[in-house]
Amino acid sequence: SHETYYQTSNSNVHRGAHYLSREATAQYEKARDAIANLVNSHSRNEIVFTSGATEAINLVASTYGRANIQSGDEIIISELEHHSNIVPWQILAEEKGAILRFVPVDPTNGCLDMKAFQSLLNPNTKIVSLQHVSNVLGCINPIHDIVQLTRSSASKDCKILLDACQSVPHMKVNVQQLGVDFLAASGHKMCGPTGIGFLWGKEDILNSMPPYMGGGEMIDEVYTTHSTFAKAPARFEAGTPAIAQSVGLGAAIQYLNDIGGMERIEKYEHELADYLLRRMTEVEGIQVLGPPVGTPRGATVSFVCDKVHASDLGTFLDMEGVAIRAGHHCCQPLHRSLGYSHSARASLYFYNTKEEIDRFIEVLEDTIKFLGGIGTSDLDDDDEDDFVPFI
Repeated sequence: SHETYYQTSNSNVHRGAHYLSREATAQYEKARDAIANLVNSHSRNEIVFTSGATEAINLVASTYGRANIQSGDEIIISELEHHSNIVPWQILAEEKGAILRFVPVDPTNGCLDMKAFQSLLNPNTKIVSLQHVSNVLGCINPIHDIVQLTRSSASKDCKILLDACQSVPHMKVNVQQLGVDFLAASGHKMCGPTGIGFLWGKEDILNSMPPYMGGGEMIDEVYTTHSTFAKAPARFEAGTPAIAQSVGLGAAIQYLNDIGGMERIEKYEHELADYLLRRMTEVEGIQVLGPPVGTPRGATVSFVCDKVHASDLGTFLDMEGVAIRAGHHCCQPLHRSLGYSHSARASLYFYNTKEEIDRFIEVLEDTIKFLGGIGTSDLDDDDEDDFVPFI
């Protein structure tokens, strides 16, 4: 679809009356409809195209946050968060004199500490921004409970943002049932192109927010003295958008639907995740991070090995055709809270099989046995702290 767009419909959107422009606009807006249907949005106007989840979170922090957060207000995030759901709130808190509070990890189950979360909520809490599924621990946060507690204990104006990068591609997500105010997701994690993602937000909230960027297509009227702005989503899509990438994301969503839909994908991935976790508990010399066997979790398993550095594991497994990730996975605060500087991570998607998991375990065990015998982890503490991984 990405290539076809450039070959048959390459034109700007929402501008021309000629055929190519009309066709490009139709494909672009069809992709918006696909996203709206995927997350069960109230309206297609609640879907804003962004370059990814990072921009979506920054958009909310820079528009809603700057317009509504004041000195002394509190923002709650957690130690589990990806840096893209930490840094924007740090910048906002520093700029506004707000207080940024972190929910810790519960060491007993490798999940969000819900008692600590409840204790942090108070009438000064104006924003809660949390992951749906941890990209390191794989734990699935209890969003229904989080929303209920927030609505009952935080400020009546408190807004809830959900980082759904690790949930939208892997399970059925229904924004109407979740009850949050914003949701951010990225396209490349769900078979789409890079450089595209989306922000879902309640339409009335989006229309109350100031623009993120100024330029063409986001305006209503422009005068020499002032400008007025279009309603969402156009208000937040200034300039020429990532048209081909948006069309590609729409095609990826159609593909996910064609192979059985998100419920089928979720069921299969839970089966894979359980199998992977059980197999990994058989491997000697590693510590698996996150919820234990039998706890529902995403199909991502991070682990550390006392005898072998994560980057060495990643390099040697790659030589055997097995791709894992090594580093802090853009989650340095989480790793510090767990007592590590980095970890290795095996991630599964619907195209993986149990046979591939078995092959991974076989290569992992052989690699640990080989590298452990030659002492690749004989590094001093300073070297460990200075390690710069593939993040």
